[in-house]
Amino acid sequence: MASEYQPIEVDVHQAQQMMQEDPEIVLIDCREPDEYQLAHIEGSVLIPLSEIQQNVDKLTALKEKSIIVHCHHGGRSMRMVLWLRKNGFLNCVNMAGGIDAWSQQIDSGVPRY
Repeated sequence: MASEYQPIEVDVHQAQQMMQEDPEIVLIDCREPDEYQLAHIEGSVLIPLSEIQQNVDKLTALKEKSIIVHCHHGGRSMRMVLWLRKNGFLNCVNMAGGIDAWSQQIDSGVPRY
C-alpha cells in the first residue's frame, strides 16, 4: 500500500511496472464510452470523469486498492486523481501522457486517435 507521499503522476513505463508488480492494481479509464470503444488498455475499468458523481459507490469499493487513472493525454485523469485524493484515495496516481503515450511507448496494438 502506498503512502501519502506517493507521487501524483507516473509515466507509462512506471505505470506498466506498477501493474506488473501488483496484479490487484486498478487501472481506471476516465474517458467517455465512445473513446473507450475506439481504444482501451486491456483490463481497464471505464469510469468517465463526467460521471464521477454517479459512480461514487463503485469508486468507494476501490478505496483500499492502488489505482492508476488515465485518459487520452493526461488532463482529465489528473482532474480525477485530484478529486480522488481530496476524497481520501491516497493510493492513486495519474498516468502522464494517457492512452496516447501508452500506444506509442508500450503497446502499439492500442489504436491511436
